[in-house]
Amino acid sequence: MAPLEFFRLKTRDEVLALYVRFAPTAAETVPLAEAWGRVLARDLAAPESLPAFPRAGMDGYAVRAQDTFGASPGLPQYLELVGEVAMGEAPTLEVGPGQAARLPTGGMLPAGADAVLMVEYAAELPDGTVEVRRPVAPGENVVQPGEDVRAGEVLLAAGRRLRPQDLGLLAALGVTEVPVHRRPRVAVLSSGNEIVPLEAHPRPGQVRDANAYLTLAQVEEAGGVATYSGIVPDDAAALRTALGAALPGADLVILSGGSSVGARDLSLGAIAALPEAEVLVHGVAIRPGKPTILAVVEGKPLLGLPGHPASAAIVMQVLGRPLVARLGGVRESPSKGGRVLARLSRNLAGATGREDFVRVRLRPEGDTLWADPLLGASALLSPLVKSDGLVTIPLGQEGIFQGELVEVELFPG
Repeated sequence: MAPLEFFRLKTRDEVLALYVRFAPTAAETVPLAEAWGRVLARDLAAPESLPAFPRAGMDGYAVRAQDTFGASPGLPQYLELVGEVAMGEAPTLEVGPGQAARLPTGGMLPAGADAVLMVEYAAELPDGTVEVRRPVAPGENVVQPGEDVRAGEVLLAAGRRLRPQDLGLLAALGVTEVPVHRRPRVAVLSSGNEIVPLEAHPRPGQVRDANAYLTLAQVEEAGGVATYSGIVPDDAAALRTALGAALPGADLVILSGGSSVGARDLSLGAIAALPEAEVLVHGVAIRPGKPTILAVVEGKPLLGLPGHPASAAIVMQVLGRPLVARLGGVRESPSKGGRVLARLSRNLAGATGREDFVRVRLRPEGDTLWADPLLGASALLSPLVKSDGLVTIPLGQEGIFQGELVEVELFPG
């Protein structure tokens, strides 16, 4: 058993820097249709060029650009119409000097042509000619082979979370399977004598296990596979047993609960008593969320969340989501919610010695987007539900004045 130590408060950045200790999950291959939101396990290069042939970017006529030079509405040029290129077929005709061929958007440019004259600048005449009312340059309105993607080009780097547009590009290249990291398995436990299951009717002094379901959803939202491992009473032996049972099948264990000093000490002692355990963080310089624990047990991370719902939710937002993303193979900055700029609607005082995360609701008024702070105890859930995101007061900053422009980190979803 590792000796129990008390650490100084670590900053959020110091905690995030510790995540390099934890290796991503192994790779697996999944069908392209199941790859949305998954994280690439290796670089993907284009197996072929896209497009593979010169194609029209507009409806119009395949022409030789030099045959259109000097054309204008008042002095048009006239070209012989030699046929039409069918969509989805290779051309069976060629365009020679003084000739043109009908060509739909996406159609293959026939031999001899080097530009597409938009249909808006042409007119077909009864004698089988095309009236050209403006010139086109070589290559105009033509998508050249490899202009979108060149064969062998690295399209998507390892560690990227795949988006719908990524899947569209891979489909266009004929990629049917992709190598991705296995979604990290996350076991979520709740601790506390006052916690009861959802279906129970709480007696005075008891509360339903809301934190676990909030945390489970945040894990899934971050790309993990969450498993509810139940409620553990405030008993050191029971807590050690439950944590030990959750570890073998998980890549990360999250323990929710332990708001009081005694309960925190119990959780910390139970974690430290596990085989090959090392407590990395015992307290983080953030508000809310100071009583956060990070440990490594048998090479796996264990995250201890505060017991109050708002504290637990915000710790998961700023520390838990990046940890799940790291385990899931994300290499760039962890994906967060979007960010918008808004004017703060009231003065906010910062937390001395801590980075402060304030829940805000966005309110448009005329041309101004206002951020209304939703203040309330961290035990309350409704301010969290009513909020759209978080405003951060940096460590060491005394506060933010009413009317200042602030960046709001939106909650995902």
